[in-house]
Amino acid sequence: MALNLVMLGPPGAGKGTQAKAVAAARGIPHISTGDMLREAVAAGTPIGLRAGAVMASGQLVSDEIIVGVVRERLAKPDAQAGFVLDGFPRTVPQAEALDAIVAGRDPLVVVDIAAADEELIRRLTSRRVCSRCGANADVAATLRQAQGRSEPGRGTPGEAVPAECGTCGGALTERADDREEVIRERLRVYARDTRPLIDYYRRRPTFRSVNGAQVPSAVARDLEAAVNAAAAGA
Repeated sequence: MALNLVMLGPPGAGKGTQAKAVAAARGIPHISTGDMLREAVAAGTPIGLRAGAVMASGQLVSDEIIVGVVRERLAKPDAQAGFVLDGFPRTVPQAEALDAIVAGRDPLVVVDIAAADEELIRRLTSRRVCSRCGANADVAATLRQAQGRSEPGRGTPGEAVPAECGTCGGALTERADDREEVIRERLRVYARDTRPLIDYYRRRPTFRSVNGAQVPSAVARDLEAAVNAAAAGA
């Protein structure tokens, strides 16, 4: 059975990190909305050209365009044996379109990584990005190494944030969208637009929810169990 996995979760829940790990472990593509758009634009497909024009104008990409990009990406040979979708769908109409796209394939497995808003705000306000290589800095991992801790965590309020990227030594900076007031607005938008997806998927036997407030290793363990249980119940 192919694993066709949709990862849901609010900003800061860690779904991107976990999605990449699941995809790597299973040998299937990790597909994010950003990746799909960039690939379509670079390939110069009709949908990609439309998406590129919209993004160049500073406008949001419409459901029609993003659904077309997803359809093109999931039709590629590497996605026939399974995939992990990260960042799509974001709305119920997109979810309905995805159901039509994957009709005839093995059922979608949907996992929601849940965490309280205050935990998400704490995580995101401590996140940093490297100004040189662009990598997201694992601030918590750097702090653990400095303090001799081995268990993965997320840092605690008041801990000093490292100044340099552990990969290339570049200066770490705060992302513009990781300011608290911006984060709270992103979470409000998520609650309004994306949480209804949970109600859309909840009644399916292939839906599971995982506690994202745990340390990453525990989330990964529970996610693996949830995916296996959902796939078995398909």
